[in-house]
Amino acid sequence: MIPIIAEITGSIQGALGCLAAAIGVGMVGTKAVEAVGRNPGASGKILVQSILGMALAEAVAFYSLFL
Repeated sequence: MIPIIAEITGSIQGALGCLAAAIGVGMVGTKAVEAVGRNPGASGKILVQSILGMALAEAVAFYSLFL
């Protein structure tokens, strides 16, 4: 019984971590699109910052899956 409970709790941890990462990537993408809409001349700088933000948000998913 205990191994089954351990597997379930590990799956919940991974699922919540991936859900948080997906929400974070979505928020970064939304704000990047809004920023480019307001200032199209800064799209290069916004792209770099949004890619960094998305990578950091995805790191949360990897931490939750592997730790």
